[in-house]
Amino acid sequence: MRISELIIRLIDWFYRKPVAAILPRQTFRYIVCGGANVVFSWVCYFLVYNFVLDKEQLDLGFVVVSAYVATMLLIFPFTFFTGFWLNRHIAFHGSPLRGRVQLFRYLMSVCGSILLNYLCMKLFVGVIGIYPTPSNALTKAISVAYSYLMQKYFSFRGCVDGNCR
Repeated sequence: MRISELIIRLIDWFYRKPVAAILPRQTFRYIVCGGANVVFSWVCYFLVYNFVLDKEQLDLGFVVVSAYVATMLLIFPFTFFTGFWLNRHIAFHGSPLRGRVQLFRYLMSVCGSILLNYLCMKLFVGVIGIYPTPSNALTKAISVAYSYLMQKYFSFRGCVDGNCR
């Protein structure tokens, strides 16, 4: 049995009432995969910030990058590829699109999500005047909805097993 099949079985074991009555199976899988990737990013961030960079600035010779920004940049490739793998093999498995097409589309949707996060925070905090913390929560809700729709209808369009049509 492949690891993806094992993960799907594990996730689907938790897909019971009342959750099954509220959410489609694919949406539930997407939420679990996204949540797992967020936790993975937190662990990576903690380890890199505290032990790899030791909370020190990163001097690249031509620019000095703060430890918290450098950590974000260093862990991005890991969380990007784990997120892609989880979406491709768990949440939206069975898409007829080729892997490289999915990867490129996923990259475009992630870039769109980063841009959307930036614009929403600028709008909510800078223009409307909402406090940063509630603005961040609202921005994340918008970003998650955007990401789900982009993955379902663009990056992994036409899933068979994942029922993505």
